Amino acid sequence: MQTLLPDDAATAALGASLAAELAPGDIVLLEGDLGAGKTALARAIIRSLAGDPALEVPSPTFALVQPYDTPVGPVLHADLYRLGDPREVDELGLLDNPDAIVLVEWAARSPELVAAATLVVELAIPPGGEGRTVTLTRR
Repeated sequence: MQTLLPDDAATAALGASLAAELAPGDIVLLEGDLGAGKTALARAIIRSLAGDPALEVPSPTFALVQPYDTPVGPVLHADLYRLGDPREVDELGLLDNPDAIVLVEWAARSPELVAAATLVVELAIPPGGEGRTVTLTRR
């Protein structure tokens, strides 16, 4: 099912809704082109899981992985955009903690993460450029 998110507030609301459904061990793939809202949605999920709407949640583009301690357990936010080889993902430890919730941008660079995903969130900018569309696929 595809849903239109007309603005950032709708994206934040979706993030809070998804956070309420996530459990330790879940691996969420955030897919979409540059600027589609992957980091904005991850930020909303992490803030909700942390119970802190003002939590600083930087993009992990350069750090590759940003860890967070939350009341529901560890959360790892990864951005694989800069990786050149799928074997580099092993060094990030994204599958090392079975109690972590893992949010992954650009997961297609890791077939292992794609295979382990419990939820795929596809974001796109619709024709006309207003808002974004989101499609959720549970596995």
